[in-house]
Amino acid sequence: MSSKTNVKNKIRYYRFMNGEMTQQELADKLGVSRQTVIAIENEKYSPTLDLAFQIAEIFNQPLEEIFYYQRLKSRRRSEKNESCSL
Repeated sequence: MSSKTNVKNKIRYYRFMNGEMTQQELADKLGVSRQTVIAIENEKYSPTLDLAFQIAEIFNQPLEEIFYYQRLKSRRRSEKNESCSL
């Protein structure tokens, strides 16, 4: 079972756009482990609000440019919609 979150991000893109910053370099700037950066970047872990703001600040971007929430349809709702369209 996947443990991915609904919080999506563009960290990889912004690392690339900032001189191909490595995950370790970002981790060092944040004061966290490289494994933490990997988990956030791979959307397996949602950062604290404080950490999310720090990441946005490092990339000189608004928070909502780096992170966004992707609402997933509930299975029950999509099953109901499918049955109504028949």
